[in-house]
Amino acid sequence: MLVTYNVQTKSEFMHDITQQVKEAVARSNVQEGICIVFCPHTTAAITINENADPDVATDFLTGLNKAFPDRTEFRHAEGNLAAHLKSSCVGVSETLLISRERLLLGTWQGIYFCEFDGPRQRSFHVKLVTD
Repeated sequence: MLVTYNVQTKSEFMHDITQQVKEAVARSNVQEGICIVFCPHTTAAITINENADPDVATDFLTGLNKAFPDRTEFRHAEGNLAAHLKSSCVGVSETLLISRERLLLGTWQGIYFCEFDGPRQRSFHVKLVTD
């Protein structure tokens, strides 16, 4: 089963998509299997991180901006190479386990769509595979 979701993003932000992914798993009736969350964009990403403290998302983006600042020596014509670097570093997919029709996430874990070059109309895909 494949489900596609759309997200309207801000310039840089982390959008918690945990509930959407959980709903896709619930609708699928997959008892045991895997769930792949994939972002088909080169300046966005998918990650799993803490979702209890909203400051984690803010600090995550601050850390990435310090690690990957815009640089005048970048030659990419669109001027968004820092966003490409962040996307490659964070990654465009996450694979999660499904057991007893539920995602196996830790207590504090959430799934995030990360925007590094918005605002944009984006999408992500959830693929569910049964054992």
